[in-house]
Amino acid sequence: MINLRKAAVDEIRRLKLKRNQPEARLRLGVRPGGCADFYYSLEFDQVVNPGDRVYECSSISVIVDEQSFNYIADLTLDYSEDLMGGGFRFHNPKAIESCGCGNSFRVEC
Repeated sequence: MINLRKAAVDEIRRLKLKRNQPEARLRLGVRPGGCADFYYSLEFDQVVNPGDRVYECSSISVIVDEQSFNYIADLTLDYSEDLMGGGFRFHNPKAIESCGCGNSFRVEC
């Protein structure tokens, strides 16, 4: 299960309208690299591939590929703004360590 907080839902809706992609789904994934072992990826996508999981969160469709799901099951995505600007925040119960940037993490093997 993937969870979206209200601020994340609002920001995703805003970005979809700004990019003129009202029907796009949010693809949430994990890629190797970053300051720790992995980093989060976010993009808009129209295609659901075999093995993808699709979640409906407050009228936002979130796609997670099968491999990424193993690292981010039960993740909560939030959005906040501070003096440095706005950004998505990842609250991942599977992460045993996160980098100061907040986008890179390590899981126990």
